[in-house]
Amino acid sequence: MKVTNSLKALMGRHRANKLVRRRGRVYIINKVDKRYKARQG
Repeated sequence: MKVTNSLKALMGRHRANKLVRRRGRVYIINKVDKRYKARQG
C-alpha cells in the first residue's frame, strides 16, 4: 500500500479505483487489481 500526501494523482492510474473514507483516513481501493491500494496521511 502506498502512503502519499495527494491521492488525486493515483486515482487516474486504474479505472476501477474508488475513493473511500474510513476512520478519518482517505483510502483508494480497487477490487479488480489489488496493487492500486493507497492511503493518505
